[in-house]
Amino acid sequence: MQKKPVIGILTYGRRDVVVENFLYDDYYASPSQYVDAVRNAGGVPILLPPNEADLTDWILLVDGFVFTGGTDIDPTLYGGNPNHPNLLAVSPERDKTEMDLIARIMEIGTIPSLFICRGMQLLNVFYGGDLHEHIPDVYDPDIHRGDDGLWTVQPVEVDRGSNLFDVMGADHVRTYSGHHQGVKRVASRLKVSAVAPDGMVEGLEVIGHPYCLAVQWHPEVSAATDDSQQKLFDGLVAACADLV
Repeated sequence: MQKKPVIGILTYGRRDVVVENFLYDDYYASPSQYVDAVRNAGGVPILLPPNEADLTDWILLVDGFVFTGGTDIDPTLYGGNPNHPNLLAVSPERDKTEMDLIARIMEIGTIPSLFICRGMQLLNVFYGGDLHEHIPDVYDPDIHRGDDGLWTVQPVEVDRGSNLFDVMGADHVRTYSGHHQGVKRVASRLKVSAVAPDGMVEGLEVIGHPYCLAVQWHPEVSAATDDSQQKLFDGLVAACADLV
């Protein structure tokens, strides 16, 4: 029997998520929908917390990666304003681990990877792009979060000439979003593959990489009921299976 692809899911930092439990203070956590989507795609999910001493161990262990959503990226990494009043608490341990992992993935050049929300922003920063620290500063109205600051469903247009379109099989999709930051200047190594109605970048891909896709929205939220979103995980697992 052929080995199932193992997919590493990057977790939040140890204090990025508050869990009400009197026995422990710190948790490495990940929303369960990421795990569900990888399993539904036929992959074996493994949670990977930050601060791993030797990332070679991860490279040897897994066949592909999912960079997940989470808190804000440290603005000093892209020349932004670290004192912006709407900045959420940053996660230095996560920034460093994931930036180092991106460097290893790109050095190898063949590891399939999916970058979601914060993951897409970090990929852009890694290659020298920058971010809007707070979308409402530059986009009015802000269509990327609900009135409560949480989920909203918004349309996204996918470039029919992109790898993202080839994977999703759709050029117009409805997506779950809940982010207050977004890509400002796109790094030169990246290609825009999707945009929101207000022009905000919603998809990026690494030029020349066989499977390195990034989306600003959260496909894991609706993957169980929307084939176009599940296909992002299906495509990741299939790309890994070709290399196993």
